[in-house]
Amino acid sequence: MFLRYPCLEDQEEYLALVRASRDFHRPWEPIPAQGVPHAASPEGFQLMIFGSASPQVERMLLCRLEDGALLGRFGFNEIVRGAFHSAYLSYWMGAPFARQGYGREGIELALRHAFEGMDLHRVEANIQPHNEPSLALVKGAGFLQEGFSKRYLQIAGEWADHERWAITIEDWRERRDNAPDCTADMHSANNT
Repeated sequence: MFLRYPCLEDQEEYLALVRASRDFHRPWEPIPAQGVPHAASPEGFQLMIFGSASPQVERMLLCRLEDGALLGRFGFNEIVRGAFHSAYLSYWMGAPFARQGYGREGIELALRHAFEGMDLHRVEANIQPHNEPSLALVKGAGFLQEGFSKRYLQIAGEWADHERWAITIEDWRERRDNAPDCTADMHSANNT
């Protein structure tokens, strides 16, 4: 597995994966605001690519090492520097690749990039309480639950409650230093 920044040549494969995953992601995705292109459109893809040029956003594609296949996406949103050095993590796996362990490897790569490549101090993920696979993913990556936000985000047209989960660089380093070395052959976004 490796993470890399998206490029214009990814449009066809990315849009095919988004379209193939539309029903799978429907319960967890916001409905685009009026005038904002849908993620499954060429305009939505370009917004994703060029929106990444903002210093407050970083988006990366999760790819399989053996064939370069696009499996999903990780993003850091609302990146704040100064005394905060924090960002919100977003992610999704394409439906054909869900629940096969790719997300576990991907989140480890994303956190390594956040703490070593982006020099962040804290990463937060907000997850709907009934999204059990996503909750299991952040728990497995060492995130700790910090709170509950009632009607936090508008998802699938409804204001949805979310649990707030976060990990700091100190917690990540402790977990990394005490874990067996299973990531020696993984590539971070900095190396691709």
